[in-house]
Amino acid sequence: MDAKLKNKTALVTGGTSGIGRQIAVCLAEEGVDVAIVSRKADPPTVEEILSRGVAALGIEADVSREADIARMVGQTIARFGKLDLYVNNAATAEHQPVTKITAAAWRKTVDTNLAACLWACREVSKHMIGRGQGSILVVGSTSIYTPGPREAVYRMTKCGLKSLTQSLAIELAPFAIRVNLLVPGHYRTRLTAGLSPEIEKRLIGEIPLRRFGQLRDCGYAAVMLLSDQLSGYITGAELVVDGGLSLRPLNFLSDEELRRINLE
Repeated sequence: MDAKLKNKTALVTGGTSGIGRQIAVCLAEEGVDVAIVSRKADPPTVEEILSRGVAALGIEADVSREADIARMVGQTIARFGKLDLYVNNAATAEHQPVTKITAAAWRKTVDTNLAACLWACREVSKHMIGRGQGSILVVGSTSIYTPGPREAVYRMTKCGLKSLTQSLAIELAPFAIRVNLLVPGHYRTRLTAGLSPEIEKRLIGEIPLRRFGQLRDCGYAAVMLLSDQLSGYITGAELVVDGGLSLRPLNFLSDEELRRINLE
């Protein structure tokens, strides 16, 4: 089915690796011009988008900084003349036991995962409200359903994204702007690269479909939620793309290991 996204424009944060990159590529395949935000320039990703026959723009920005966020939105609109779709995907994770959480890790995680989404949606909304149309997609995490040790701060930010998505959906609905939450499960990305083979083996045993997600699983889901043709009556919703992972608790540490991480 045609998603009817051709000639639309999109801005994707964290768009040079993992899920964000795949969403950008899938949008380009639908005929969308894409601006990709990352901390450092990544010409290969821009070239891949261009190879789909659409326009591409690479933007260097640190989304934990409010000023960078305003600039990235302005650059996108200046380049393409409009902004139809926004994908808030950038995230960071600094897992620490509760007795060892630092102010620096807290600030970095909150600023990157939660505050960045708020500031970006504020800036994007100003433009979309003026046009009376638009679609926003926030990328969350199944960590909101599967609490695990050392993830307190990360999980708090991801739970906050769900609340923010719901509030935005209500406020922006009168302007025909839809806002939804995409909730990925476990995918092999830079954010999950530190897992040992043993933990990965145990983790896959907890996934009812018995496999990790393929990046295109998220890419196609994102296209669907961003498309008015495919999801025109969907807003304030969450789509979980996790093979059933969110149906399971996720604690791979023994009681002794849990004691140790907070005592050592």
